[in-house]
Order: sequence, then structure tokens, then C-alpha cells
Amino acid sequence: MPDETTPDTPKSEATEAKPAAPKKEKAPKLEDKPFDNFIQEDYIPALKAGLEEQGLADVDLSFGKQPIAVKGFTQYPACSQVVGRWSSGYKQPRQFNIYFFDDDINGKKGFSYSESDSAASTLESFRIDERKSDLGLLVFWTLQRLNAQKWLVRN
Repeated sequence: MPDETTPDTPKSEATEAKPAAPKKEKAPKLEDKPFDNFIQEDYIPALKAGLEEQGLADVDLSFGKQPIAVKGFTQYPACSQVVGRWSSGYKQPRQFNIYFFDDDINGKKGFSYSESDSAASTLESFRIDERKSDLGLLVFWTLQRLNAQKWLVRN
């Protein structure tokens, strides 16, 4: 059987002279914004929309650096917190705090909650096993945590 080889075909001038296409610059991610801007401009509005989808339209969300609002932790330095409060339809007002100890969405985070305007008694770790957080995940985790407290959907 004869050897089936194809002769080398010269490349056309059109393929040789084709310039390389310039790389498109990727748009910066929301999460790459400065921490304060990301929380105020993206996270809080997205969380508010998520809470409204769950039927909580009257939640007051705020952001700031405050002392930790948990019994026994008041002597620790203030940290950045997202605080959610509401009372409509419930006998007692409810509040949750999400603590950003490192001023970084990928840093250490905590969660506390309270009812009846009392101080929270427990500071829980919040999503410490995740290496990379983004806007969608932060909103999802917050809604999941509130749902675990039975504050969004009753069993």
C-alpha cells in the first residue's frame, strides 16, 4: 500500500498577514469595588430586593462601623456591620447583624439576631468555610440564615 502522506501546502498570505485580535478588557467585578462602596451600592439594595421577594418589604437596612451588639463582646473594637430591623406583622421587633470583621467580603464574618429590642446573646460565625464570596452568594446566605431562624417562611 503506498504511503499516504500529504504534501506540505503553503499557507496563504491572508492567514499569515492576519493581525492578532486585541484582547478585550474584562469589566471589573462588583466585588472588586472598595468594601464600603460594594456594601452600600450593591449588597444592601440586592438584600433589600431579596427580602421583598420573601414578603418583607418594611425591613430597614443600614451599614456602619459599630460596637459588636452581643452580650460579652461590647469591649471588642467596632467593626463594619449590616443591620436589618423590622417589626411589621410581628409582636416583637426583630433585628439581625452581619459583621465584617476584616472590612472584606472574603474575610471573617459573623451573624447575630435578637427579638424584642434585647441584645443578642450569641455571635455565630457566618460563612467562614467559603473562600470566595460574591454578591449573589452573600445575599443567598443571608436569606438562608434568616430562613433557618424561621423569620422568612414558617414550617
